[in-house]
Amino acid sequence: MEGPPIWQRLLGALAYLLPLSDALRFGQALFDMFPLLQWVAVPALPLVVLEQAIPFGGLVLFLLLFLLVVRNPRVPYPIRFNVLQAILIDIVLVLLTLAFDTLLAPLGAGFAIRTLSNTIFLGTLLLVLFSVIQSLRGKEADIPTVSEAVRMQLF
Repeated sequence: MEGPPIWQRLLGALAYLLPLSDALRFGQALFDMFPLLQWVAVPALPLVVLEQAIPFGGLVLFLLLFLLVVRNPRVPYPIRFNVLQAILIDIVLVLLTLAFDTLLAPLGAGFAIRTLSNTIFLGTLLLVLFSVIQSLRGKEADIPTVSEAVRMQLF
């Protein structure tokens, strides 16, 4: 068995619950249409509860992961790589959330906005699934631009 040990693979895969938890708000229309799809949200629920229970929970979690995992050279590289990649995907989702709340919220919940939300949710879901599978296989999930930025930060 080549590659990192299984515990590193599992911790690397666990990091992708962070972007999944922030993408759930974009999938609300899909959850209403397809109730079985709500099972996708179950793994991320503890993280959602934690972020809502602690004031500025998302920011606290981001800082803890960044300072204690990504910037810690004693943490194995595969874990640091996956955590930083999950953080960067999450940053994009947070920026999209801000854009939706400030620019698109006044327009209501029209067809175009629901379609855009669904696209963001499904894209994030596919990205998370791909990354988790690659992490469990012991490989780096090579996402264009994001993985390059991660490698530049870690080396």
